Amino acid sequence: MKNNDVKTYLAQNKETFEKISMYIYDHPETRFEEYESAEYLAAECEKAGFSVERNAGGIETAFVATFGSGFPVIGFLGEFDALSGLGQKPDKTAYEPTEVNVGHGCGHNLLGTGAFAAACTAKKYLEDHNLSGTVKFFGCPGEEGGSGKTFMVREGVFDGVDAALSWHPSPANAIMSLSSLANYQVYFRLKGVSSHAANSPHLGRSALDAVELMNVGVNYLREHIVPEARIHYAVTNTGGISPNVVQADAEVLYLIRAPKVQQVDDIYKRVCKIAEGAALMTETELSIEFDKACSNYIPNRSLEKLLHESLVEAGTEKPGEEEVAFAEELWSTLSDGEKENYLDLIKGFGYVGNGSEFEGKYLADSISPYEASNEVLAGSTDVSDVSWVVPTAQLTAATSALGTPLHTWQMTTQGISSFAHKGMLRAAESMALTAVQLFEDEEKLKAVKQEFDEFSKANPYICPIPNAVKPSTLK
Repeated sequence: MKNNDVKTYLAQNKETFEKISMYIYDHPETRFEEYESAEYLAAECEKAGFSVERNAGGIETAFVATFGSGFPVIGFLGEFDALSGLGQKPDKTAYEPTEVNVGHGCGHNLLGTGAFAAACTAKKYLEDHNLSGTVKFFGCPGEEGGSGKTFMVREGVFDGVDAALSWHPSPANAIMSLSSLANYQVYFRLKGVSSHAANSPHLGRSALDAVELMNVGVNYLREHIVPEARIHYAVTNTGGISPNVVQADAEVLYLIRAPKVQQVDDIYKRVCKIAEGAALMTETELSIEFDKACSNYIPNRSLEKLLHESLVEAGTEKPGEEEVAFAEELWSTLSDGEKENYLDLIKGFGYVGNGSEFEGKYLADSISPYEASNEVLAGSTDVSDVSWVVPTAQLTAATSALGTPLHTWQMTTQGISSFAHKGMLRAAESMALTAVQLFEDEEKLKAVKQEFDEFSKANPYICPIPNAVKPSTLK
């Protein structure tokens, strides 16, 4: 199957894949509650001729779709979870939230569908050429704050896969060659004693005081950790809304990030000590619940080169006038800071250049050169844990206007636009062409696996999520 065959297949099935993307977009669900999206996509896999294993890794909304048999085994990673607070009506140039304020502010309706389209195209290649080999599509829930793939890795779901491919929507077309931040997400709960805040405050022990003291202590810690690290927190329980009651219960959720898992673990232990100190100061009881974690991403340069060749071969097309006009209106909704930061945003996705090709434009219609980067993306992804156990590469395809930040209503509103679906199919074509290279040329796959094996021998994988921890929904 040559490039024209791949294009023809995707063009012939364009409406099917767009329909799937729109269904997932119209049924936004948060982490590990993607019941409708997962079942719909799994059913589409069966309709396309894949056998489907549901409840993969013991996760209700995870599944693995398989076609073929034998070597090599090529996997495609698909996501379909949405974000709370980012409900937005599509194709609007102003903020118009939906009644159920959940939306695809990270484009996972496109991500999952594009990976599925790539898997279908690779399957067609095996069928047309009567070749041995296996295509696997992984339905991966809970990427947003849940580290679904990390749980799946822990349970051995990706065992036996020879190479894995994925992508992510963004404003640019490039190879995602940067590493990422590892993280831990942990609940700190404080238990005190309630009392009348005026009549008998001396009898109370404030859990909220403990949370506030903990947060102050962690803010002082920031000066004494590696500069690339990030510590975020959200007070998830303040103990009530009555100021005349000493709050007996309070909770804070921490997300700790750093370039390496060991760095995260070191910072986490220090945060725990601060929490213990806050509990001692307020005579409250502390309990700690580990929620989830993920590792740092390990790029496979050999596979990235193949993926970039395929992205260049897939190419781009000139945006239509209506698409440009829509993008220009969305650009006008961005803050000055977001406009000034547009180049840094796409550099985080692997874009290489000075932005000169975007002068006077609002949509990317070019493909970035490939350059292996030693920099670290200031963000996290559970694709990282897959990359520790399987040679992995990712690309990004332009689905939104330049400057569009992820996790915003502007990203959500562009989620099923014609430009977004063009980018989705470009990503699918690029991944499918890469799979074709791996099926056809054993030497290329050998180079990919050799690079991976050299890394693995020196860096054995340890899952950052303890065995006792189970996937959790938003609380």
